Amino acid sequence: MTAEHDGLDALMAAITDEPLPGSAADDPAFLAEHRSARADVALLREQLRIIGETLTEAAPVAEPVPPRRPLAARRRARVLAFGTLAAAAVAGVVTGLGWLAGHNGANSLSSADSGSSKAEAGVRFGSPAYLACATTVAEGEVTVVKRVPSTGELQVTVQVTHYYKPTRGLAHLTYVIREYDLPEPLAKGTRVLFGVTEGSPSPDHWAVGEQEIAVERAWITASLPASRGLAC
Repeated sequence: MTAEHDGLDALMAAITDEPLPGSAADDPAFLAEHRSARADVALLREQLRIIGETLTEAAPVAEPVPPRRPLAARRRARVLAFGTLAAAAVAGVVTGLGWLAGHNGANSLSSADSGSSKAEAGVRFGSPAYLACATTVAEGEVTVVKRVPSTGELQVTVQVTHYYKPTRGLAHLTYVIREYDLPEPLAKGTRVLFGVTEGSPSPDHWAVGEQEIAVERAWITASLPASRGLAC
């Protein structure tokens, strides 16, 4: 439960951006919780923006515009649309904050499952539980794809442009993978985001193409803070 002052808790104050009660200025615990909540709200709003832009780019071409309605009707429609979008945005932020708060430990596996693969256990890629046990999560551009003659597997080299975990590493990473583990074929120049679970010699998840990467990037960015408090 969050701290309260004059009936206003830190989380709701961050969501509504209301001025803090005077008594809150003398409460270090409340102020710290309020700062943390504001950071979470800002992060979730940014992820909503990224997902919204991605969905907009993927939207089908609009049909021909019908005859224009009277000005008053158009104004009412704009007001309704804006209100609907605002309500959806606030609901998304509140839901996201609830998800962050409720999943600090809920996604972690029990000790009985600790020896199994996160993917096999059904843990979503990009969730706090997955990130807690990942040794590498990164994105970049494929520079080499060649078949290994003896096994028929693929040797894939990625020039890493951004590390999520660890925070830094080698400029190029090379893996030998099974072709059927890929969501779609890779070629030189393909943009990818991938994750490697602890104990695995190669990635257990790939996102291919900028649209898929943008969605996974949003999950990873939102989940990283919670993942740091989880044990693998």
